[in-house]
Amino acid sequence: MTLKNQNTKRAVRKKPPATWLCLDFDTIEYGAALDLQHRLVAARKSKVLEMDILLVLEHPPVFTLGRRGGRENLRVSSDFLEKSGVQVIQVERGGNITYHGPGQLVAYCISDLNASRMGVENYVSHLEEVMLRIAIDWNVPAEKNDANRGIWVGRNKMGSIGIAIRRGITFHGLALNANLSLEPFYWINPCGLQNVGMTSIQQESAQSVSMSQVRQALKKHFAAVFGVNLAVTTVEEVTALVGIDK
Repeated sequence: MTLKNQNTKRAVRKKPPATWLCLDFDTIEYGAALDLQHRLVAARKSKVLEMDILLVLEHPPVFTLGRRGGRENLRVSSDFLEKSGVQVIQVERGGNITYHGPGQLVAYCISDLNASRMGVENYVSHLEEVMLRIAIDWNVPAEKNDANRGIWVGRNKMGSIGIAIRRGITFHGLALNANLSLEPFYWINPCGLQNVGMTSIQQESAQSVSMSQVRQALKKHFAAVFGVNLAVTTVEEVTALVGIDK
């Protein structure tokens, strides 16, 4: 067999891209999204859910504390937060304290790393690459910083990553600042870091940023970076598929 024929044979045997489900919310309360993730992780582990799934959404204002973060990084009082209507929730993801709010695009990935044969380091790098490509779409010169995962513009952080893994199944994910108010970040030491700032695509690009366009960019780049197809689904279809209540 010639080398040309061998290459042709290998090409024919190439495995087609995996398909992920994609569930696109507008805004969902953090607690409801967390509960949904827990249910989907259990369904994915038991093989009731046979495909990985990407949740794309925004949250109402909330501070979350990761495994390495506590209230010591809050710079305002509990009374101030109560008057502001911002919750503080402890979660199992990695990382420290962060803020979620309208205008920040969040992507949660429920993915079986064992099935995809992807290591954790490579998985996190893929999430960073998705955000970097979105930044390029708006001509923002973002970059990685190995000292703190996510994407940065100089000393200002624009996108964060915090994941959890339960028996090989990932959940939580990335949060990209698109056009949100940055004021709540001044109420904390973001990611537990001092002397760093937070920024957004809108602030860095000096142009209006449409959340619908950022959502489309995220899905496009996610599919390309992870080498998968995204099949858009609905809450009703997912809940029926895995047998959970909405």
